[in-house]
Amino acid sequence: MSIMRSFNIGITGLSANGQSMAVTGDNIANAGTTGFKASRSEFQDILAVSLKGTAGGAQIGAGTRLANVKVLHNQGDVTRTESNTDMAISGEGFFVTEAPFGRGYTRDGSFHFNKVGELVNADNYKVLGFEYRNGKRTNLISPISLSNANIPAKATDEVTIRMNLDTRADRQTFDKKNPNDTSDYSSALVVYDNIGTQRLVTLYWNKTDNNRWEYHAMVEGKDAAGGKPGEMYEMARGRLQFDNNGLLQEEISQNNSFNFSFGAKPNQVIKFNFGKSLKEGGDGLRATTQYGIKSSVARHGQDGHSTGNLSSLTFDDKGVMTAAYSNGELREIAQVALAKFEDNEGLFKMGKNLYKATRVSGQPAVGGPEEGGRGEIISKSLELSNVDLAKEFVQLMIQSRNFKANSKVITTSDEMAQEILNLKR
Repeated sequence: MSIMRSFNIGITGLSANGQSMAVTGDNIANAGTTGFKASRSEFQDILAVSLKGTAGGAQIGAGTRLANVKVLHNQGDVTRTESNTDMAISGEGFFVTEAPFGRGYTRDGSFHFNKVGELVNADNYKVLGFEYRNGKRTNLISPISLSNANIPAKATDEVTIRMNLDTRADRQTFDKKNPNDTSDYSSALVVYDNIGTQRLVTLYWNKTDNNRWEYHAMVEGKDAAGGKPGEMYEMARGRLQFDNNGLLQEEISQNNSFNFSFGAKPNQVIKFNFGKSLKEGGDGLRATTQYGIKSSVARHGQDGHSTGNLSSLTFDDKGVMTAAYSNGELREIAQVALAKFEDNEGLFKMGKNLYKATRVSGQPAVGGPEEGGRGEIISKSLELSNVDLAKEFVQLMIQSRNFKANSKVITTSDEMAQEILNLKR
């Protein structure tokens, strides 16, 4: 009977709108949840009877049902924070974590380091990324960790010097016992031995002939193995040959063996690099020169360092974690991994701001930020919920109206059924 069918139709309306109300309520409840994505109710009608068979027309529906709850993966607003380990994704992609059910994917970048130095989320699930080795990113995905972030000492292997030697200097013979008075110019620089101890090396320069200079690398007695304080000891020497235009023609190392004190490894070799000479195929302009101006060092550097302890870290817009150390060194440790899916709507919600891959979503394509259409990382930031409260409140009013309308169908159908029962009286 059509009146009894109208009861069922009203019930489907109440059920569907009640479920939709739960979706809206969930959106409102998570308006402050980091990285949360709002959902939308999608309804379908239910067809029960066709009065004309397959001829079309005159079809009586059987109500409605909640056919799908669609997750809206549009970008949420990004807010700044004070934590170096907070990250937001601007664009496509999900952070990858190790969850109890396997790999979990999230837009919630509120991370921190646990007591063993692993980057984890609020539930202590490890965050995955790409390891860095020798300054280069590998394809190995593993938990991001600071457990091996401290760096050992590195002995100086090479010193680079860019300077000018005054061609007007007088020729003189160098005396190791009186280096200051028998040299035309001197400069000091710091190097490191194999145990990370700083050593002061002084280079003494003297002109031996036209376009020819000689250098002597010397250390004070307290830094020399078996040395006496107050005396200077030669550890290396060599000479530079210039052409008539003051350009570096050739550099020759004549002796190089550093024997430092305090148990350092003996016979340490430190290469002195004065630039690419003409003999090495250089143009001489980016190397040490011999011009008629005062001798001076433009710049110098060396590749050694002492033992370094972690002092701070940062994440850049490519998700690369760079550690700063107490010895002034900077080192890339890891890069945050981002997963990209063909169908974000096919992901399965697991709670705790996590999703799981399904057959509908497809398998994740994991890579670095800003690669293959993945978004960039915004450090010291978090992505807010994309719930629009104004829209949700309007939706509440619509659902309330629809719910009341369906309840009216039931009460009206009940009144009609009561009239039929009164026909017996």
